[in-house]
Amino acid sequence: MLQRLPSLLLCLVSGSLPPPSRGDLYTSIVDIQGEIVVEEKLLQHLQSYIENEIYRMDDLKRFYEKVKALHNNVYQESVTAISNPLFAYTLIKRLQVDWQNIVYSNEASENIQALKADYENIEERLPKAEDLVGAAKGLMRLQDVYALSIKGLIKGEFLQSIGEDVSSIYRPTVSSNLSADDCFQIGKVAYDMGDYYHSVTWLEEAVTLFQQSIGIWNTEDQGSLEEALDHLAFSHYMLGNVGQAVILSKELLQLDVNNRRISRNIAKYQKLLGASADAHPKNVVLQRPDVTYLLTRNTYESLCQKLGSQPKHYQDSKLYCSYESNLSPHLILQPVKREILSQKPYVALYHNFISDSEGKRIKEIAAPRLQRSVVASGEKQTAMEYRISKSAWLKETVDPVISKLDLRIAHLTGLNVQQPYAEYLQVVNYGIGGHYEPHFDHATSPNSSLYRMKSGNRVATFMIYLSGVEAGGSTAFIYANFSVPVVKNAALFWWNLHKNGQGNADTLHAGCPVLVGDKWVANKWFREHGQEFQRKCGADPDE
Repeated sequence: MLQRLPSLLLCLVSGSLPPPSRGDLYTSIVDIQGEIVVEEKLLQHLQSYIENEIYRMDDLKRFYEKVKALHNNVYQESVTAISNPLFAYTLIKRLQVDWQNIVYSNEASENIQALKADYENIEERLPKAEDLVGAAKGLMRLQDVYALSIKGLIKGEFLQSIGEDVSSIYRPTVSSNLSADDCFQIGKVAYDMGDYYHSVTWLEEAVTLFQQSIGIWNTEDQGSLEEALDHLAFSHYMLGNVGQAVILSKELLQLDVNNRRISRNIAKYQKLLGASADAHPKNVVLQRPDVTYLLTRNTYESLCQKLGSQPKHYQDSKLYCSYESNLSPHLILQPVKREILSQKPYVALYHNFISDSEGKRIKEIAAPRLQRSVVASGEKQTAMEYRISKSAWLKETVDPVISKLDLRIAHLTGLNVQQPYAEYLQVVNYGIGGHYEPHFDHATSPNSSLYRMKSGNRVATFMIYLSGVEAGGSTAFIYANFSVPVVKNAALFWWNLHKNGQGNADTLHAGCPVLVGDKWVANKWFREHGQEFQRKCGADPDE
């Protein structure tokens, strides 16, 4: 039985898309890039605050040194000094007025209030709590799909760990280390979701890093060693590793000896163990839990990690490269480079289908129109965790580059690109760990909203890679058991339906999570109606 097949389809009417919100910032890299400017403004405000505080501290230091000099040089002979009415007056005046002004000065409060006011003015542009949760989930998704070592990620390294084999799958030019608090926040997101597998893996690293920095307090940190141990102990308990929960709780109790809740937890855990506090029960092996909603998870992740079992061209004569014009007079002098990747299902890759300038222009047009990508199930259209991206629908009248692209697609495929026989160009930008789990482009239910256009099912897909990525982001064909890496400016084409109109199960495909990079694609979907003479009917179910 196919999983999640009924109507995993995109919303076709742009007016029905949900309005943009800051809670979905993490679903688009281009939106996250905009936050760099926001933080630059915060840095300017913080710099102003620091400069004001330095001026204030310098003034305090001036007052301190002035009074200290009097005590060191003048008040050593107190009788002589105070016999001078000027010294006596200034002493009384300082103690009555100056010190009061120093202690009750509003300058520090005014400085911090100014910083708070600047922050509040920009607060609407900041990521929301949902964005932090989404970003953390994205990292955990990358951890799972690409079998990444958490210890490597903490050091800014992308190391794939499968069994005993550890290999580097991407080497960034500039690395970004994760702090103890960074790890704690990821672990806490998993903890709050009841995902104790991930909470244990991340909180263990948080505990280690907090222990390495005992006595060092960072103003920006929200978590602590005590909190990390507390969450970690309960996570182990929920996974059945009660013995480890006891050990961690005892360690926490040493840091917080008056914590009665932890004492009760230890008593509870020991009672469950049925052993004394000195017993050393065997630890439970930590295993990633199975999921029921994605039956092809192992195949999907394997294809994302490597190029499946796609035959080499020299091993299959039906897979070849050629120059394709489709006998169109517009392409005879400039044919397109075609690479046949698969025959079942038919999948072709057209290299250099667009230029760099065309790809850049399409992204510029789409960027301000991006909204959270949705999927449809029956009459409802909603954002889902198995699709993390933002998308925009572009009519051919928006810009000449779109109309020219439509014509080029029509010349190459021979298919009708006009509404309602084809959909408007959909441009997609992926977010942190952005992906689209296994799905069909065509409708698999007669109640699908896709049929609202009354132009039949999606017969074919034409997908253009508008950008390249540094790592990840492949398109994986699950049952056909091969995947296609992102090839900038190239386009993928495949038939979603057999010639008899039935859906082709071999087209079950997925967009693998983007590991590193800014992935943009443009989709053109063709409908059954209007293609009758280009895609003629057939009785053979395999065609």
